[in-house]
Amino acid sequence: MSHTSDEEAAAGAPAVAYVRMSTDHQKYSTENQLDVIRNYATARGMKILRVFEDSGRSGLRLDGREALQNLMAEVQSGLADFTAILVYDVSRWGRFQDADEGAYHEHVCSRAGIRVHYCGEQFENDGSIGSNLLKTVKRVMAGEYSRELSVKVFAGQCRLVELGYRQGGAAGYGLRRVLIDEHGNAKGELSRGEQKSIQTDRVVLVARPRREQDVV
Repeated sequence: MSHTSDEEAAAGAPAVAYVRMSTDHQKYSTENQLDVIRNYATARGMKILRVFEDSGRSGLRLDGREALQNLMAEVQSGLADFTAILVYDVSRWGRFQDADEGAYHEHVCSRAGIRVHYCGEQFENDGSIGSNLLKTVKRVMAGEYSRELSVKVFAGQCRLVELGYRQGGAAGYGLRRVLIDEHGNAKGELSRGEQKSIQTDRVVLVARPRREQDVV
């Protein structure tokens, strides 16, 4: 199918937008995604009925992504009032470790007569061989990125533990959490529930005053 006929078919189509932002990507902020999606819809004369938003959610699995779950429930109900789903790119649809999982969810939509549009991608999701090949590559890349990031984060946390820094969790009895800067200077004690806000700061455990230790 050509891009021209594809756009003609989409013109005036009722659509919904799906946006997702995990905690590690400001360039993928929901507002940035929506700007691209709205421009895409306007260029094709599509009307966005509503927005489904998952904020601070990982794309590794469907669990925990309430907005996408609700969207898929509407798709499968047979009562959806839209024929298009607008997503920023393949990675926002999901960073599934099994690339076939992302393809399956899109297939469910297609079977219901609803097409997924990847508004920020450089290809048209038109069912052509080229489009399908690019989507597969993008899905694999999205999943691999998450896998590699997970390995790097774990290795980094292990290294910080080896250096004596606390990596989350409450301090044990007789201990307190103290915030230090990148030069090792103490900045103050962290109360229960408080966390560091500057990336280069670290948290160490120190003994509480002797009188508190005696109570324990």
